[in-house]
Amino acid sequence: MPSRFASVTPMVPAGPSLAEALDFYVGRMGFHALWQEGDMAGIERDGIGFHLVRNSEPQWAQNASFSIGVAGLDALYAEYRDLPAQVGPLEMKPWGRREFHLIVPPGVCFQFYEFA
Repeated sequence: MPSRFASVTPMVPAGPSLAEALDFYVGRMGFHALWQEGDMAGIERDGIGFHLVRNSEPQWAQNASFSIGVAGLDALYAEYRDLPAQVGPLEMKPWGRREFHLIVPPGVCFQFYEFA
């Protein structure tokens, strides 16, 4: 039997404090903590999962970005627009998607989109 990829779980730079990152992702972004061990933690929301990794290199976080397709983009924007983070406008892009971005405190950028 040939091999095949089954899933992907991105490693997300959490910044210097894993506890603060978990508080933000779980307490404000609606993720659930699945596990925590040492400098790492697993989180998920609606079947989308990440591994948060504590790190001391701001450049890692500031150069990380993830694009996440969602159903119900307007509701997610309403949920996230007042977070203590950099939240861009919800807008239609020339490539046919409605989207907005959110930059979490350590500097990781998330782009949330829905096809029009």
